Amino acid sequence: MEILWLSEDDVRSVLTMEDAIPAVESAFAEHGLGNVQMPPKSYLYYEHGDLRTMPAYIKKLEATGVKIVNSHPGNPEIGLPSVMAVVILNSVETGAPLALMGGTYLTAMRTGAAGGIAAKHLARRDSSAVGIIGAGAQARTQIMALAKLFDLEAVRVMDRRKERARAFVSDVSGFLECECVPVSDARDACDCDILVTATPSRAPVVLSEWVRDGTHINAIGADAPGKQELDPRLLRRAKVVVDDLSQAVHSGEVNVPISRGEYRSDEIHAQLGEIVAGKIPGRENDMEITIFDSTGLAIQDIAVASLVYRRARELSIGTLLEFM
Repeated sequence: MEILWLSEDDVRSVLTMEDAIPAVESAFAEHGLGNVQMPPKSYLYYEHGDLRTMPAYIKKLEATGVKIVNSHPGNPEIGLPSVMAVVILNSVETGAPLALMGGTYLTAMRTGAAGGIAAKHLARRDSSAVGIIGAGAQARTQIMALAKLFDLEAVRVMDRRKERARAFVSDVSGFLECECVPVSDARDACDCDILVTATPSRAPVVLSEWVRDGTHINAIGADAPGKQELDPRLLRRAKVVVDDLSQAVHSGEVNVPISRGEYRSDEIHAQLGEIVAGKIPGRENDMEITIFDSTGLAIQDIAVASLVYRRARELSIGTLLEFM
């Protein structure tokens, strides 16, 4: 028995945003229809970060497996990514491992795709200006996805490390066909149609009064208990959509306001999959503020990993390793 090893470079060679978006959107729809198995993430906590395991089964794809991923915000200071991951795909019929692949780039791409899908269903269709707070690796794939789905005219990016914001502008100039400029204040980034927050913050970086009616927000950074990027008053002004209710209440943007009695779980409008599947409406008028609370779902990883595995087999990419 052999197992296919796909390095990060192998994954990059076969995974595009054009492929990731429909794969992730289909996974959300299956989630909304109740056709997946996905236990909540499990966490191990350390002094400098955490480690998570994320299993899932998508019946429609006959795809199953688990992702193991860390979050160590201080890693860039020692030359490592904040997030690193591996994904194991297994046979549904026998349970045998089929592939082991680098999951760091995959994680960034599937999260970017999820943000694009959320904006597709929740942002105004004429949205053309994007604000970004937090110019790390995730910001890049968020704007990659949004650029595929919207006719963007301006991007404003803010990061507490100004050199990282400038580096982001230089990086995205290779594929972004619109003006992209760094700004020094988070309030300036909020002057937009679609706002992306992608920070490891444990206190609000966006105040309610900075956000105008009609804005859509992809709140990406809060993915563990205690993390928070948005003013709780903003949640009360908005239609809040989560990726998964149990995960969001435990570790999403809503987790801190709920724990403090500043917001209630029954105020959440829907899970994104329910909107994608057509069970619940998304945006209903141009004045609504909409928020997508993204915690990251294992079904996203397995859907994209399954796509990568099939493509790699077709192209004879990767290394077969003896397993048993």
